[in-house]
Amino acid sequence: MTRRYLDQRLRLSLLRAVDAVEAQGSLLKASAALGISQPALTKNLQELEDILQMRLFDRHPRGVIPTAGGRVFIQAARRILADMHRLEEDLDQLTNPNCGTVALGALPVTANGLLPGVLARLKTTHPDLKIRLHHGRGADLFPLLASGEIDLIVGRLYEPAVPDGFKREPLWSEPISIVARSGHPIFADTVTVDTLRHYDLVLPTMSQRIGQEIEHLLEMLSVEPTAPLRSSSPGVIREMLYGTDSVSMAPRLMLLGDLLRGTLSFAALPIPAPERPAGLILPRDRPLPPAAGAFVRCLRGYICEIMARGVVPAWTGDRGSRGSNGSNGSNGSNGAVAASEGQALN
Repeated sequence: MTRRYLDQRLRLSLLRAVDAVEAQGSLLKASAALGISQPALTKNLQELEDILQMRLFDRHPRGVIPTAGGRVFIQAARRILADMHRLEEDLDQLTNPNCGTVALGALPVTANGLLPGVLARLKTTHPDLKIRLHHGRGADLFPLLASGEIDLIVGRLYEPAVPDGFKREPLWSEPISIVARSGHPIFADTVTVDTLRHYDLVLPTMSQRIGQEIEHLLEMLSVEPTAPLRSSSPGVIREMLYGTDSVSMAPRLMLLGDLLRGTLSFAALPIPAPERPAGLILPRDRPLPPAAGAFVRCLRGYICEIMARGVVPAWTGDRGSRGSNGSNGSNGSNGAVAASEGQALN
């Protein structure tokens, strides 16, 4: 086989091209994202395929999909680009030790509820740190963590279907609770199944994993809501709670800012609910850079504060990191104060 001499012929611009094409799913969108013409992008791909001696993408009416060889090359290209990003950040930090970049992934509930408070705290304590934030589902974020494009992920710690090589460290719990505007009649007494049936429900959509968990809890409660409103937007759920007598079943952290301001309140479900551990998802093969370490310290401090206010219960399961096989390991909830699940915050 003819040698490819990749170390002499590959250019970073070619790596960026193939990364953009896979991410955007079409040459037109990728060329717009890169700020170059579509013919120039096509020429880059042809050059790269000539160098690699293989086809990278299959064309179809709705765009392009990577070939088997293309997927292998794209993963390698992203690792190289991530290393370049990290090198640039390391060099910046040598120039200014207080500077640095946190490349952060956040799952939906954490991104909407917990993260704004943590980032505000980080901005106060480390004003020169830069933040690169990616938020989305685990399926979107895990490849970025594996390639080194992000340093860590924060959010719900679902058990992986197959071992994925990541470390999972539970720090708090995200129980599903009854949430409504403060002063709502549902909080006048202990919430029961009968009182829950009296109100319209505003729920996360069934397409979301949390929506499916809530549907299971409704079945356990024998509550069949009439024409519930389902939305993937926390903003829509929030406004419906403020504007009507509707109540929601949701992870209370999804609406954390409103709970801390006292405009929304929560109460426990009338049946025992799973703890739903949440925390850090970390790579096993590389240490956290200093900037990411600063973020984790701010996260731990903020969690302790809101636990002390009774909004978030501590993780009370086995203290420690969950490995990719779901087993438990080391460090737990950092000694934070557990909150009462049944307490309404007013």
